[in-house]
Amino acid sequence: MDLIKKYFPDLNFAQIERFKMLKPLYTEWNSKINVISRKDIDKLYERHILHSLGIAKVIEFKSGTTVLDVGSGGGFPGIPLAIMFPESNFHLIDSIGKKIKVVEEVVNELELKNVTFEKIRAEDVDGKFDFVVSRAVTSLPVFYKWVRKSILKKNINSLQNGILYLKGGDVKSEISELMMQVNIYPLSRYFKEPFFETKKLVHIIS
Repeated sequence: MDLIKKYFPDLNFAQIERFKMLKPLYTEWNSKINVISRKDIDKLYERHILHSLGIAKVIEFKSGTTVLDVGSGGGFPGIPLAIMFPESNFHLIDSIGKKIKVVEEVVNELELKNVTFEKIRAEDVDGKFDFVVSRAVTSLPVFYKWVRKSILKKNINSLQNGILYLKGGDVKSEISELMMQVNIYPLSRYFKEPFFETKKLVHIIS
């Protein structure tokens, strides 16, 4: 939790309390339904919560922004972002029911009114969103094909609408296949822990 406060010192009381609740909630649910690797649960705040909040270092979602979290797993990056941006609306999806069950329980415990969730494949989602977020569920070209129809054209934020994709390693070859406008934000620019040395946020403009 100190790690979150270090990089986001302006959190209000409600946000701090919700972030504090994440560790015991995920520890409990991970013992029942494995959504986080056993070696990572002790590093939850660094490798999952702070990693998810890398998006919040690049964009501050305006009130009313709609965000689709694809392949959310147990709720990343959607749940940390929903805590950070209570005036924005998040729809978390995964094709695996037990993972959405964890999302449901965590959302209910945190009383997050700005989060909805659904067991569905990305290709089958109805509706459109300002941004689609995800954490490396597949290659970027494949992901873009899944979600390109789900992105609104009208922009209300400082960044143009599109995909915000958290990914590690070399992304150049994948980006070259897209033939789209792409911005890359190294997370080491914002977070000094060694874990983030190779981590990036890729913004694909719709």
